[in-house]
Amino acid sequence: MNLKRLTLLLTITLSSVGILHARDCKDDSTYLAMRADMVYAFNKGDSARFFASVTRLEDYLLSQDDLHLYYTQRCNEIVFLMNAQKIFEAYIKALDLSKELRERGLNKEMYMAVNMMGHIHRYCGNHEAAKKAFNEVIRLMEEEGYYESMPPIYMNIVNVEMEDSPEEALDMLNKAAEIARQYAPDRVFDIESRRLLSYYNLGDMKHFAEGYKSYKEGVDSGRTSVSGRIIEIYHQAYLGNLDSAIQMAKDSLGDDADEIIINLYKNAGRWKETWEAQRHQMDRHDSINSIILQNNMKGIEDELRLYEVERKANSEKLIGMIVIIVFLVLLICAISYITFTRRLHMKQLKKAYERALESDKMKTAFIRNVSHEVRTPLNIIAGFAQIISDSGIQIGEAELKEMSQMVMKNTNIITNHFDELIELSLNEHTDEVPNIESVDINQLLEQVTGDFSGFVNKDVEVRLESSLPEAFSISTNRKMIARMINLLLDNANKNTTAGHITLKASAKDNQLTLAVEDSGIGIDAKEAEHIFERFVKLDNFKEGLGLGLTLCRMLARRLNGNVRLDTSYAGPGARFVISLPIQNL
Repeated sequence: MNLKRLTLLLTITLSSVGILHARDCKDDSTYLAMRADMVYAFNKGDSARFFASVTRLEDYLLSQDDLHLYYTQRCNEIVFLMNAQKIFEAYIKALDLSKELRERGLNKEMYMAVNMMGHIHRYCGNHEAAKKAFNEVIRLMEEEGYYESMPPIYMNIVNVEMEDSPEEALDMLNKAAEIARQYAPDRVFDIESRRLLSYYNLGDMKHFAEGYKSYKEGVDSGRTSVSGRIIEIYHQAYLGNLDSAIQMAKDSLGDDADEIIINLYKNAGRWKETWEAQRHQMDRHDSINSIILQNNMKGIEDELRLYEVERKANSEKLIGMIVIIVFLVLLICAISYITFTRRLHMKQLKKAYERALESDKMKTAFIRNVSHEVRTPLNIIAGFAQIISDSGIQIGEAELKEMSQMVMKNTNIITNHFDELIELSLNEHTDEVPNIESVDINQLLEQVTGDFSGFVNKDVEVRLESSLPEAFSISTNRKMIARMINLLLDNANKNTTAGHITLKASAKDNQLTLAVEDSGIGIDAKEAEHIFERFVKLDNFKEGLGLGLTLCRMLARRLNGNVRLDTSYAGPGARFVISLPIQNL
C-alpha cells in the first residue's frame, strides 16, 4: 500500500477512536475550527502550518483536560512525518509517546503508541514486527473494552497479511467482520467489500463474482467502501477487460496502481508483464528508499549535533547520544533488511516467472528430444548405406540381410516418431470420429499381432488370446483401434527384453476390453497417470518421444472409451487396458 493512502486511512481511524472514547466535541466551535485548520494543513502536506496548527490544537485539548484527543493529535504528528517519509523522526516521536503514556500511567491510551509502531515497522518492511504490534493493540483494546474500534486494527493486519498470506488475511477479515457486526455495524460493509480483494488475490473467482453482486447491492443502497475503486478494477479484469482494468488503475489510483497492476497481470497469467510491472515497482521503491535514507540520515546527523552540544553542557546527555547511535545501527539494519527482503522477493518472483516459462522450456526440450530420437536412427541408416554402397567391402548374404533389417527397423522408428507427432496434432484439435465401419475384432487383432511379430525383441514372444465369438464385430474406426494396439505393443516391447507380450480380448456388459500384458520391468502404481502426460519417459535411455501413451488415450477417448494402467496387475511386467463401448451399425 502506498504511504499516502495509508496515512489517510489511519487519520480516519484515529479520529473515530477519539470520538468514541472522549467527550463529545461536535458542538465545540473552537475545537472544530482548530481541527479543520490542522486537517487542511495535513492534506496539503504543509509542514510549517501543520505543526503550528496541531500544536495549538494540542494545547487547547490539554487546557480542556481531554487527554484522549490530545494523544490522538500526537499520533497525527507521527502519521504526518510518515507521510513525509521522515521515518526516523516518526520513530522518535512514537518512542516519546510510548514513554510518556507509561510514565503517566495512561494504560487505556497505550494502544495508540503501539499502533504507531506497527505502521512504522510495516513501512520499513518488517511485517512480522508490524503484525506483532497490531496484535498487541487488539489485546490492549480487549482489556479496555474498546471493541467498536478493533475492526480497523484487524484491517491493518489484513493489509500486511494480504502481501504475505492471503489465506491468513481472510481469517483476519472474518474476525473483523464478527466484531463489527456486534459492536460497529457501520463498518461491516467496508470489511465485507475488502474481502473481495482477498478472493481476487487468491484467484477464487467464484467467490469474487458472488461477493461482487452483494457489493453492488450495497452500493445501490447508498453504502460506500474504501476498496470500491479497486473492486471495480478487479471486476473489469474478471469480465475479461484486462487492458481497461489496468487503465482504470492508472487513472484512479496513481502510485497505488503498481501493486494492483501486478495482481491483474498475475491473475491473468501474463507473467512477462507481471515481471516488468514488478521491476517498475521495485525501481520506484528504490528511488523512494533512497530519498527516505537521505532524509533519515540528515535527521540522524541533526540529532547527533544536538546531543553533542548538550553533552558539552551536561555530561548526562551522553546517554542520549548512545541511544541515537544504537538507533542508527538499528536503522541501518532495517534498511539492510529492506534491501535483503526486496532481493529475496525478486528471487521469488524470478522463480515464478521461470515457472511461467516452463512451457517454452518444454518446447525446447521437445525439439532437443526429437533431434536426438531422429538423428540416432538416421545415423544408423546412413552408416549402413555407406557400407552397402562401398564396392570395396565384401558383404555376405546374412550380413546384408541383417543390415537391411536394421535399416528397416530404424526407418520404422523415424516414421513412428513423425506419425505420433502428426497424429497428436491432428487428434488434439478434433473430436470427430471419421470412417465408422463394421470391424471384425478377431481378424483385426490377428493382423496387428502378426505384423508386429517381426519387430519384437529377439527373446520375446507375441501372443493373442481372445474370448470373443467368431466374427465378432462392432461399429468403430478400424485404423484408430489398430493404432492404439500398436502403440501399446510398442510400449511393451520397449520395456520387455525376454518373455512374452500378450494381447487379450474380451467383451462384457456391452463393453469391449483389449488388454496388453508384458513380462517386462513393470510400472510403479504411483506413475499410473503421470505416464499418460506428454513427453513423459520413466527411463530417458529408452527410445521414443514419450507421446505413445498420450496419443493412445487421446484416440480411445475419441472413440468414447479410455485406456489405463491396471495397477492391480500382479505382474511381472505391466498391463494396459483399453475399454470401448460396443456399438453396431
